[in-house]
Amino acid sequence: MKCPFCSDPNTQVTDTRENEDGDVVRRRRRCPKCDKRFTTYERIDLKMPHIVKRNGNRTEFDHGKLAGSMKLALRKRPVTTEAVDAAVDRIEARLLSMGEQEVPSEKIGELVMKELKKLDKVAYIRFASVYRNFADVDEFSELIREVQPRPRRGKAGKPNQDSEHDLFGG
Repeated sequence: MKCPFCSDPNTQVTDTRENEDGDVVRRRRRCPKCDKRFTTYERIDLKMPHIVKRNGNRTEFDHGKLAGSMKLALRKRPVTTEAVDAAVDRIEARLLSMGEQEVPSEKIGELVMKELKKLDKVAYIRFASVYRNFADVDEFSELIREVQPRPRRGKAGKPNQDSEHDLFGG
């Protein structure tokens, strides 16, 4: 690291500390030539991929837009802000792990639907109905059937709804 006072390229690190979250490293440095001290900070610089929209236009990834669309689908649903933030973080981590410079908007939509399906089935259906732009009621009905729990079958092949086995998850 070059000294900001005398431009000498040989500086010495006298102290290194991480912040509480572990995502920033602070280094105290000393220049042996001019004996001045200064501080540097190291942060991770991750670049999110650009988004390729359906019409071919490209735009920068927008954390706020992603979180906003999920919160809109989850409006008036019993899901905590922390759970939404964690889902957004998982989507961003997945996008970064792909290592791509550009990602189709459809891929992000699929990642959002996957997270919403885990968080809240109603929000999942809300988002999917807009995102997939259903042509008819049958497509919508199919989506609802997809998220409905299927009854377990007993030995006689009939639904086993009121046995202790089902009531207590055994």
